[in-house]
Amino acid sequence: MAAMDSRPPVASPCTKVCRIDPRSGWCEGCTRSLDEIAAWSSLDDAARRAVIALLPARREALLSQRPQQRLPQA
Repeated sequence: MAAMDSRPPVASPCTKVCRIDPRSGWCEGCTRSLDEIAAWSSLDDAARRAVIALLPARREALLSQRPQQRLPQA
């Protein structure tokens, strides 16, 4: 018999900023793909944790694609 996982259920990473980046295909708010967002409610916690593990690197990738903001000239 498998041991029960004592970790809490994995909550959605949704930030309510639902905009898909055209270059990556990831949501600019949570950095999930449309397929991951659509499947979220049917994923078990192990699969959700696997998706969550991908998100920090995606966030960094999205941030690195943005043009650097320039400071106003004095």
